[in-house]
Amino acid sequence: MSYANPPRKIALVGIGKIARDQHVPALQASSEWDLAATVSRSGSVEGVAAHDDFDGFLAARPDIDVISLCLPPQPRFDYARKALMARRHVMLEKPPGQTLAEVQALQRLAEKQGVTLFASWHSRMAAGVAAAKSRLVERVVRGARITWKEDVRKWHPGQDWVFEPGGMGVMDPGINALSILTEILPEPVHLVAAELEFPENRHTPIAARLDFTADVSAVFDWRQEGPQTWDIEIETNKGAIALRDGGARLEVDGVAENLVDHPGEYPSLYARMADLVARGQSDVDLAPMIHVADAMTLGRRVTTAPFEFDKEKT
Repeated sequence: MSYANPPRKIALVGIGKIARDQHVPALQASSEWDLAATVSRSGSVEGVAAHDDFDGFLAARPDIDVISLCLPPQPRFDYARKALMARRHVMLEKPPGQTLAEVQALQRLAEKQGVTLFASWHSRMAAGVAAAKSRLVERVVRGARITWKEDVRKWHPGQDWVFEPGGMGVMDPGINALSILTEILPEPVHLVAAELEFPENRHTPIAARLDFTADVSAVFDWRQEGPQTWDIEIETNKGAIALRDGGARLEVDGVAENLVDHPGEYPSLYARMADLVARGQSDVDLAPMIHVADAMTLGRRVTTAPFEFDKEKT
């Protein structure tokens, strides 16, 4: 007689908007995970043991060996390093850090400690991404256009950290598009030029235009109100392929493809994390982050109107 493995305990660190909207529902619906604790200075989850100090949590809960970090990127390195030093497996919300070097340092530490590090890219788990990648294997890409426009006030209400150094600005959503692009293209591309619009009162861009090799380009904008646009349109030697709604829909030559039932991006991420831990492996792909770093290096800076979350102040 066989028995299913019991759910593995996991702690969620940083109970903010993304944790409440995505991580908590995904974990609570999973048969592989038991959300056994949270760590947050201000948030908690009903029915789950709550801690407000990370060091205290690590000391008090040696029974929890998996930690998911949902903090903004600025403080995340210190938390991840402490978790890895305590030999806990770590899952990182995107982007995995403020800089490439600090994520590479975490990768080396995870290997040294013999634990899993997963730099998650949730948009790669969208319903149409794997199918688009499969379609492109047999085609020659002749060009691609990314249009990623959304309303920062809707998705990051009052979250000033996105405009602070390390917050990436519009690259925070834009890196979702880049995570898909780097996943599905048969051959890699690299950035050759960029233009970044910085509000005169902010440290990170609110809009960007990127040009890559192989006639690939992207437009990111955080000022779009009303309907939101998350499209990747690719021209190939055998027709057009498009991913829309952030990868949720796939079109081939303008015709929508029927996609199999999909569990959702974050449930898929946690299934991937469970598999990595079980196999004793890590998954740290920095390709999307390299494009962002290159844009900050090559980008021509344009100063634009000041931005405030409260429209009455603008």
